[in-house]
Amino acid sequence: CAVETVRDKTTDAVAESAFRWSLTLISKILVRTILEGSTIVMKAINTNSARALRKAIAIAPRSKRATELLNITVGTQSISPFYWAIDSGSLECAKAMIEDLLTIRA
Repeated sequence: CAVETVRDKTTDAVAESAFRWSLTLISKILVRTILEGSTIVMKAINTNSARALRKAIAIAPRSKRATELLNITVGTQSISPFYWAIDSGSLECAKAMIEDLLTIRA
């Protein structure tokens, strides 16, 4: 455990308590981000499945498809699923996103 490692490295109880508090805060932020940002598009990206991405985006109206692929807002923060796909190495999903964005629809 990280807190035990800090305990072994220092005798300062305040430093250990501050480290424990920091880890708790970080874990709460991560859980909130995962829960609020768990859209079907992001789940498809996390599995790197182009098929799942196409299925996820198929339910979006044409007027909102690009927005769903390029911008998700969680609380006050925004993230681009397209950027996330590239950054996390989900290149199959990134390719499917580009194909969908460049598709001309009647």
